[in-house]
Amino acid sequence: MIAPLLVLAALIGLWELITAAGWVDPLLVPPPLDVVKSLWVDRSILAPDLWTTTKEVLVGLAVALVVGAGLAVAMHLWRPVERTLRPLVIGSQAVPMLVLAPLVVLVLGFGLAPKVLIVALVCFFPVTINVYDGLRDTDPDARKLLRALDATPWQTLKLLEAPSALPAAFTGAKVAAAVAVVGAVFGELAGSDAGLGHLLVNASFQLATATSFAATLLLFLEAIALYALFAALERRVVSWAPRTAR
Repeated sequence: MIAPLLVLAALIGLWELITAAGWVDPLLVPPPLDVVKSLWVDRSILAPDLWTTTKEVLVGLAVALVVGAGLAVAMHLWRPVERTLRPLVIGSQAVPMLVLAPLVVLVLGFGLAPKVLIVALVCFFPVTINVYDGLRDTDPDARKLLRALDATPWQTLKLLEAPSALPAAFTGAKVAAAVAVVGAVFGELAGSDAGLGHLLVNASFQLATATSFAATLLLFLEAIALYALFAALERRVVSWAPRTAR
C-alpha cells in the first residue's frame, strides 16, 4: 500500500514542478492545488453528478454480475448453450463501445436505462468468462468422487464447482468493478444531462480544466474504491483460498 502512495506522491510532485515552471499552459493542465480547490469550490456541481454516475455504475455492475454469472452457469451445464453463446460472448468484445454507446442512447433515450445497459455490456464479459473458467477448473479427482456417488449435475455444481469457482468469480468481479466507471462515462458522453461524463464535456467546452481534472479524479477514486470493496469481500468470503505471499 505504501509503494503506490509513494509513486502517486512522486507523480503529483512532478506535475506541480511542471506547472510551476510554466512548461505547460495552466488552461490545459492546471496545478494540483487548483484541482484540489475545485473539489471543494465546485462541490455543489460535482456531488450530484458523482451520485448520478455512481448509481449508473452500481446498477449496471449488479446487472452484469447476475447476467454474467447466470450465463456462465448455463454454458457450463448445457453444451448446446455453450456452443451457441460462447462465440457470441467473445465476439461481443470486438464491438467498440464508442460506436455502440451512441446507438444505445439513441434507442433508449437519455435516462438511466441506456447507461445501465452500457455499463452492463462493458462488465459482463470478465464476469462471464472468469466464472465459466472457474466452474470448469475444478479438481478432477473430486469430480470423479461425486460422479461415483451418483451426484446430479446440480449437486456437483453446489458442492464442488461453485465453491471452486469463487476465486475466479471475484477476479472477474474486480475487473468489472474497475471498468464499470469507464462504461458509465461512455454512456454519459454519448448523451446525458447529468453525471461526471456530462460534466467533463461541459467543463472542457468552458475551459474549466480544474473542474475537468477534479471530475476525473473522482472517477479514478470511485474505480479504486469499487475494486477495493470486492477485494475486501473476497478476503472475507474466500478466506480458505491459498494466497501467494508478496
